[in-house]
Amino acid sequence: MIRTLCFLLPLFAATAPLQGQFDYSLGAEESTKSESKASLVSEAKTIAAGKPFTVALRLEHPEHWHSYYQNSGGVELAPSIRWTLPDGFSAGPIQWPVPEVVDGFFGKSFVYQGSPAFLVEITPPGDLESGKSVTLQAKAEWQICKESCINESADLTATVATGGEAEMNPDAQVLFAKARAALPAEPEGLEITATDADGTVELRVSPAGSLGGKPADFVPDQPSVASASSGGSIEMDGDAWKIRLPRVTEDAIGNELERAAAISGILTGERPVRVMETQISAPAATVAGGTKPAGAGGLLKILGGMFLGGLILNLMPCVFPVIGLKIMGFVQQSGSDRAKVAMHGVTFALGVLASFGVLSGILFAARAAAGGSDIGWGYQLQNPWVVLALMLLMFVLALNMFGVFEIGASATSVGGNLQSKQGLAGSFFSGVLATVVATPCSAPFLGAAIGAAIALPAVQFFSAFAAMALGLALPYLVLSVFPALIDLLPRPGAWMESFKQAMSFLLFATAGYLLWVYAGQIGLENLLGPVFGLSAIAAAGWIYGRWNLPHKEKSTRATALVLTLLFAAGGFLLAKPPKPSALVWEKWSEERVAELLEEGKPVYVDFTAQWCATCQVNKKRAYTKEVIAKFGEKNVVTLKADKTKPNPEIETALQKLGRTAIPVNILIAPGKEPVILPELLSPDDVLGALDGI
Repeated sequence: MIRTLCFLLPLFAATAPLQGQFDYSLGAEESTKSESKASLVSEAKTIAAGKPFTVALRLEHPEHWHSYYQNSGGVELAPSIRWTLPDGFSAGPIQWPVPEVVDGFFGKSFVYQGSPAFLVEITPPGDLESGKSVTLQAKAEWQICKESCINESADLTATVATGGEAEMNPDAQVLFAKARAALPAEPEGLEITATDADGTVELRVSPAGSLGGKPADFVPDQPSVASASSGGSIEMDGDAWKIRLPRVTEDAIGNELERAAAISGILTGERPVRVMETQISAPAATVAGGTKPAGAGGLLKILGGMFLGGLILNLMPCVFPVIGLKIMGFVQQSGSDRAKVAMHGVTFALGVLASFGVLSGILFAARAAAGGSDIGWGYQLQNPWVVLALMLLMFVLALNMFGVFEIGASATSVGGNLQSKQGLAGSFFSGVLATVVATPCSAPFLGAAIGAAIALPAVQFFSAFAAMALGLALPYLVLSVFPALIDLLPRPGAWMESFKQAMSFLLFATAGYLLWVYAGQIGLENLLGPVFGLSAIAAAGWIYGRWNLPHKEKSTRATALVLTLLFAAGGFLLAKPPKPSALVWEKWSEERVAELLEEGKPVYVDFTAQWCATCQVNKKRAYTKEVIAKFGEKNVVTLKADKTKPNPEIETALQKLGRTAIPVNILIAPGKEPVILPELLSPDDVLGALDGI
């Protein structure tokens, strides 16, 4: 045991100083064969003073490769143009063609294949001199993807003559005609409203007939709103199209997205239409005491929907692991007293009903306090402590079922009678657990019923959630009332160990799902602690199951118990929600650094990435209260250069510093040489550098 632990402890200790000495670019690859051809084309051959004209950035993609709309739908980069124009000239925004909606790696993507053209309106000054030529310069950057992605760029120019009258370029007319045909139509006579609606944005477009048919999809400009084809809907509502668009809280790599207060985008279909920016209004508040009761027919539909949904929940990944535990219990009791079997089934159902009563009661009270607008079913999973507790519970139960350790029995007593391991309290707890983990799975088929139930008055409200609870508990009630059905189940035997281990993978999957939810709450940059914490808890279970056995010496068992508690406590401390940081990071750019230095402010730059383990360790240990206070005292502005996605500007900046890998932390003070700090940071390193400015 001691020799094994001497190997194990250094292994865990070695995880802290992991070095991020590698370069990763989210699938980007170097390629000389798959390159786009870019050109800058002017529609006008001659331009006149003060009269706008149009230019096009034309991209000719390699076969099967595509670029992206201004909102890619994921984390891909859209085309951008940085202009260098003669004095007095100004450039408008890119006019985005209607993109194609395709299935991407992270969901729906909005792409351009073939040879898209992006139009931009250029306005010359009113005092432009005739008889000369002017050159427009543009730095274009874009990303093309197929199985992988490539960042591309080009320095482009277009030269036009100046004269008293504008003259079109005949060679460019076909290009510009096709480019304008690819643009969405501007809305004429359309009335468009947008409303917040229970985690979605409800867009209403009327009159419906003006669109020439049902829209195919809605492509939003805002990343924090998903398209209609990504879990939303488009349906007729009177003389309007009602379009539901799911809210998105974070992007595909876990970065939090700013909640959109307004929405714009493109309605695709037979007649694509641009939806101009529309403010998203809050729904009318509903007061719990003043809700309108549903009629008999409507109430029956809600009760039936909730009951059916609760029944189906038994098959969902969130609930099925708990169901597996109870089915094993029935199997183990199949030869026992029928009254005891029935009592366990009824107790499980009571646990479901009681926990549904508590959760729906809290929801009802919260609805009344919030005016009915801000609280929804599953609210308990908005608390990171609740999610953490459920995640750890599922993970520990999975370790137990896999056989890493045994609870309440020796290693040789697997498959003993349920009564000796778990009484009526255990059955009641299983019902409570099934309810708690069921709520996040209810959305796919209970969303409409729950939405209607939440708006009901008290008696109908609680009746609806009781129906859902009965649906969830029904299989166990049936087995209890008709115990003969248990005889159809296989008898206890050696097969149960294999079944138990197989069920553990469902619990591991549930723990993984909860870890994903937890990451969204604490931020992806804080996920390293929970991952190491779960590893430490797994080690605790392994130590307990390996050495805390009846046939081991008393001293060995005592040592194993102490180490189990130490590893479990350490894992919990690593996994618990982090405290909010008082350090505010601005986005890095060379221009921002130059601007701050010109103002006389010192700049601290953290070159980092989500995948860099050492970067995350640095953030945990280096930025103490003393360091943050010193930043404020010295009036230092902190900038984050995020290399999670490919960024040529960051690469160039690192090369200037003589570095190719991260982490790199640098302090720049006006009039002084930059100070590059050690890769593995300590608070003393940062304080020492700050004292030198």
